Amino acid sequence: MTAINTFAYVVHILCVIVLLSLLLHQWNKSPRKLSPGILHVGLTALVAGVVMVGMFNTAHPDETLNHTKIGIKLLILLAILGISYKNVKKPELAKNTWLLLIGLTMTNILIASLWH
Repeated sequence: MTAINTFAYVVHILCVIVLLSLLLHQWNKSPRKLSPGILHVGLTALVAGVVMVGMFNTAHPDETLNHTKIGIKLLILLAILGISYKNVKKPELAKNTWLLLIGLTMTNILIASLWH
């Protein structure tokens, strides 16, 4: 069971890295366009996160799960997915929306790494 949890963790981390990379790739683009890959990696990160939370008691029987942290991270990821879904078919991505997506992604990364 810990191998599945480790695999889900690696997939989750890779998805967040790719999400941030896809957003930062639009840095110097004149008409910024939202890549459909953002939706794919966001949903994959969501599924991997749900797998990790579901297996937490099995993989870490002596630890307790911080449900507040997980809930906030879930809400941020759902906001990223909602904003992305709303803007994926638009011919141009507004700079404010692009910056909001980067800010939400960075906030999620900071919460994951700094909140213990």
